[in-house]
Amino acid sequence: MPLEKGTISMRSSSHSPDRISVTFDDDRVVANAGLIQPATLADHLGLRQLFDEYVHLGATPGHANVGLKAMTLIYSALADGDCIEDADRMRVAATTEVLGHGVRAPSTLGTFLRSFTWDMSPSWTGCSTSRSAVHGRPVPGPGRGRSPWTWTRRSVRPTGLKSKVPASVTPVGVAITTPGDGCRHRRGRGVRLRGGNAHTGRGVAGFLTQVFNRVRRARATGPMVLRADSGFYSSKVTETCAKAGVSYSITVKTSKALHKVIAAIKEEDWTPIPYWIDDGADVAETAYRPFSPKHLEVRLIVRRVRPTPGSQLALFSTYDYHAFITDREGETIYLEADHRRHAVVEDVIRDLKYGVGVNHLPSGRFCANAVWMTLNVIAHNLGRWVGRIGLGPEATSMTTKTLRTRMLNMPGRMTTSGGRRTLHLPRAWPWEDQFNTILNRLRSIPRPAVCLRA
Repeated sequence: MPLEKGTISMRSSSHSPDRISVTFDDDRVVANAGLIQPATLADHLGLRQLFDEYVHLGATPGHANVGLKAMTLIYSALADGDCIEDADRMRVAATTEVLGHGVRAPSTLGTFLRSFTWDMSPSWTGCSTSRSAVHGRPVPGPGRGRSPWTWTRRSVRPTGLKSKVPASVTPVGVAITTPGDGCRHRRGRGVRLRGGNAHTGRGVAGFLTQVFNRVRRARATGPMVLRADSGFYSSKVTETCAKAGVSYSITVKTSKALHKVIAAIKEEDWTPIPYWIDDGADVAETAYRPFSPKHLEVRLIVRRVRPTPGSQLALFSTYDYHAFITDREGETIYLEADHRRHAVVEDVIRDLKYGVGVNHLPSGRFCANAVWMTLNVIAHNLGRWVGRIGLGPEATSMTTKTLRTRMLNMPGRMTTSGGRRTLHLPRAWPWEDQFNTILNRLRSIPRPAVCLRA
């Protein structure tokens, strides 16, 4: 048939994808072969045994093999699974050999999550962190002699369109740690799901007490500081900190009384601080009685910021004020800068929502969603420790997505020769040296020294 004017004939290339046959028949292939890294760390920490020891579901349908089900969901989250069905990827071919144990089907995992009730939360919190020191387990990272431990608690709100439960019903309370002074690896240290109509500060005293005690049990002996926004401006919070021996730095809610105190600060008491625009911000300090006139005076540190030139705020205001109370000792400028750094919690919240599966709550049951969220926080922590232990300061800013792209989500193939198993990974992988460094360092972590209940 003659070609039309202006057209050319092209033959199919021998390299065309059309000439490639596809068949699913390899029993040795491994999906997400890089999961051997977090699996190695979890194995050396005895994380699965922790679940079996602390989480008891009684006679509920999902009571058996708690550790296997929990670890399946954790590895699925690290492999970018944001729903229960995504865990099926962990069950293909030789992937289970990399994980070191069997995995469970999505239907079984759903039954497991729905088996939790509110009264089971005390047992659950015993292993709500991937860094535990109970029963003499090795503790990687900051512990004795590392200080200060800085704490921040914020709210996360999962995306309603991706959740079976409306966002207005399921906000999340999260406590984040930031060991300060040059040690910036951030992890979740406590997590709690609450009803959507709950006030930000509801239950915060008990929650913080739980978190503080957990850190002490993990053999962290340095001083701790709570840094929080105005949602936790409450006498209950400061009283809880005093009882636990924890210092605090809390943003003050705006009020007429606060504005009067700020207005009384003399102009010569304001000190310029470095800011992104010249002469853009100043800091001053005064005494303040928070919560009520009978309360003891505390330090009130105020930062005033000039509106951005040309902005609408510049038409109506000379300064924008940001104040917080603190019982810490130290220079005003240093404390103000340190309080401002509590915003790093937003990085962790973003990583929890888009690095693992906290952005999606999979169930219509409150407790199932609470457990899902906790497991995803553990997955986040496990990923942070993989990078931190394996690469040190080089991994400070590595997100879960970066770790997944470079280390976890690569294909592999398992072979056995002479009784020795070998995991074959892609040739010329750009991060091969980093991968080997991480794996070797994780394998050098001592295993638990005691036997745990099955």
